[in-house]
Amino acid sequence: MTIKEAQEQVDKWIKSVGVRYFSELTNMAILTEEVGEVARIISRRYGDQSFKSGEENSDLSDELCDVFWVLLCLANQTGVDLTSAFEKNMEKKTNRDKTRHINNPKLTKNG
Repeated sequence: MTIKEAQEQVDKWIKSVGVRYFSELTNMAILTEEVGEVARIISRRYGDQSFKSGEENSDLSDELCDVFWVLLCLANQTGVDLTSAFEKNMEKKTNRDKTRHINNPKLTKNG
């Protein structure tokens, strides 16, 4: 599936099952909440915090998809073509960082 197809699929679902999009402000709040859920899992699975009882099986992939879903909603609502935006963003990063990371001793030193 392409990003464009994902945007179209979300739009179709919203209009057929979800009734309508939440407001942009509401979706921004939802996005913040979903990113927090991703952070909670990562801080416990890969960081120094421990899971509370019952949290051990939290599904990172599902939470990341929740973030992606809301991003797709916001893009649809605001008229952003994420495929085009992604391509431009990759070009920007490539031009800006083509030597930056390769010359970073923090990234290239062993161990």
